[in-house]
Amino acid sequence: MNATSRKLLTRPALEVAPRLLGARFTTTIGGETTTVRLTEVEAYMGADDPASHAYRGMTERTRPMFESAGVIYVYLSYGVHFCVNIVTGPPGEAQAVLLRGGIPVEGADVMERRRGRANNLTDGPGKLGQALGLTTAHSGHPIDGDLIGLESGKGPASILATPRIGISKAVDRPWRFVAGS
Repeated sequence: MNATSRKLLTRPALEVAPRLLGARFTTTIGGETTTVRLTEVEAYMGADDPASHAYRGMTERTRPMFESAGVIYVYLSYGVHFCVNIVTGPPGEAQAVLLRGGIPVEGADVMERRRGRANNLTDGPGKLGQALGLTTAHSGHPIDGDLIGLESGKGPASILATPRIGISKAVDRPWRFVAGS
């Protein structure tokens, strides 16, 4: 996203999340570029959301969530999956949008090598993080730097809002957004 688009990320995660559907998320890791078109995301609202990692305040791990909108927060799930979030909202509010899935549009061969398979490359948050080559070492990096890029795209024809997946608190909130056809 360009500078004006970064401004759009300063809105609440719940507002930003559906707007990210159709956007292109790009990484350049070790000289290899990969891009996905985002098709599934989830909003996390910080201190107002018991399912958010930031619900109980800042820790060393969650520090990037408290930064300015437009950085990524990467965490390790179950000790094996790197999950990628885009920080939204004003500094200190710790809101973020989890990137749950996408469609490869560039660097599919790189994604296949990173994932060790040719199918189901980016249809889940851990798979997406692995395919894009992101780890916790990248947490806190800006989305408009040399490593990571976010570019607005044509939004989907429809958006389905459902409860979030894989959480045990605030499970009834329809804050998961999926691109329709």
